[in-house]
Amino acid sequence: MSTRRLRSEDYNDYSSTDVTPEGSPPGGVNGFAHPGSYQRFGETNGTTWYQTLIHLLKGNIGTGLLGLPLAVKNAGILLGPLSLVVMGVVAVHCMGILVKCAHHFCYRFQKQFLDYGGTVMYGLESTPISWVRTHAVWGRRIVGLFLIVTQLGFCCVYFVFLADNLKQVISTANGTTNDCSPNKTVTMTPTMDSRLYMLSILPFVVLLTFIQNLKVLSVFSMLANVAMFVSLVVIYQYIVRGISDPSNLPLAAAWKTYPLFFGTAIFAFEGIGVVLPLENKMKNPRQFPVILYVGMTIVTILYISLSVLGYLRFGADIQASITLNLPNCWLYQAVKLLFSFGIFFTYAVQFYVPAEIIIPPLVARVSERWGWLVNMLLRVALVSVTCVLAILIPRLDIVISLVGSISSSALALIFPPLLEIATYYTEGMHPLVITKDVIISVFGFVGFVVGTYEALVELIAPATTVVNGTSVMVQ
Repeated sequence: MSTRRLRSEDYNDYSSTDVTPEGSPPGGVNGFAHPGSYQRFGETNGTTWYQTLIHLLKGNIGTGLLGLPLAVKNAGILLGPLSLVVMGVVAVHCMGILVKCAHHFCYRFQKQFLDYGGTVMYGLESTPISWVRTHAVWGRRIVGLFLIVTQLGFCCVYFVFLADNLKQVISTANGTTNDCSPNKTVTMTPTMDSRLYMLSILPFVVLLTFIQNLKVLSVFSMLANVAMFVSLVVIYQYIVRGISDPSNLPLAAAWKTYPLFFGTAIFAFEGIGVVLPLENKMKNPRQFPVILYVGMTIVTILYISLSVLGYLRFGADIQASITLNLPNCWLYQAVKLLFSFGIFFTYAVQFYVPAEIIIPPLVARVSERWGWLVNMLLRVALVSVTCVLAILIPRLDIVISLVGSISSSALALIFPPLLEIATYYTEGMHPLVITKDVIISVFGFVGFVVGTYEALVELIAPATTVVNGTSVMVQ
């Protein structure tokens, strides 16, 4: 990233080009602008459609995927998958709303690009309420705060996930064999505390976040996708070989456990924060709507298939992470390492958003001579903060679930529909569109309340049981 880019006043706009858009995004609330009538230019050295798709998949596939089989158990073998489909459709629709509103204001104010916060700020300035227009800048600040808390919170979870999986593999290494019998018991060898594993991982994560170019990062992201794909294939081949009779599983679980499903599902659809940064870095941003829908369709299918098959395979014995149900042999220990490898590079994608919000305005306060050094030091400090939080908070999984319930629900479900109303209300909106947006926002608010309540209940409850050497953790 260039020093000029870092010192730009429009630091949230994720691009170094100064080209202004031509044309108009017609259709208003009816959808994305037609590519032939809305000319939007990307960066000369921007990412291709394939690289953007890789980043989109990496930004949405994380540790939450491994907890979805347990989520289906908490909802029921029929109600769970149906609810996942609904949540997936709503989440993708809200991503589309955000991109559409950003396009609208890019044309209206002759800007090449806008980030999430800038789009919300312009949306509030378009409302007929004078007080809201006067304080519209707070829209940018609130979105920025939610993005920082959400993305850095996920980064904290990744530290715990990496440390716990590494510790489990090492502690069972002496007793691990080629025997993949489900009933084989492996003796755990005492090893160092998981917090020391976090400190051991820290230098490598810091070096990873020094990669600030999405095009370069796409190479590592592709490797992570391959590693996670291979590990998921191995998991799939194991769970499909022993599917139990689904008639023994409840179609709908008790309603008192459904909030646990709701919270886990919200955490799984975590990628709205990377949508606009990815679009703004494309060579041809007009291709992004298709990439968004294709990518999120892949993600949703993956979520539903793994969650359903995992629950069918293990039934009531399903653990918080499906990897905990795998036999303790070298093949499935390798699966944990492969998935951890993928999560390691996912850290960089999730870290990109808060870094772009926090670092550039601080670098702009120092002289040109010290800009590069300050940028590096700030990255080291931010990564260290996520590591320290992971070390200091014993039940980090529950704390991150609390933060994720608040931030993810707001960013993914509550803000986008309200943004659409604020953007197009004065231009005239169909009552059905307004009703739809209100319903989605209420849906997100319910997720916020339910997820927060369940996280607080778990926080007050006794410590989580450790299963097979790895603490129960759901993102």
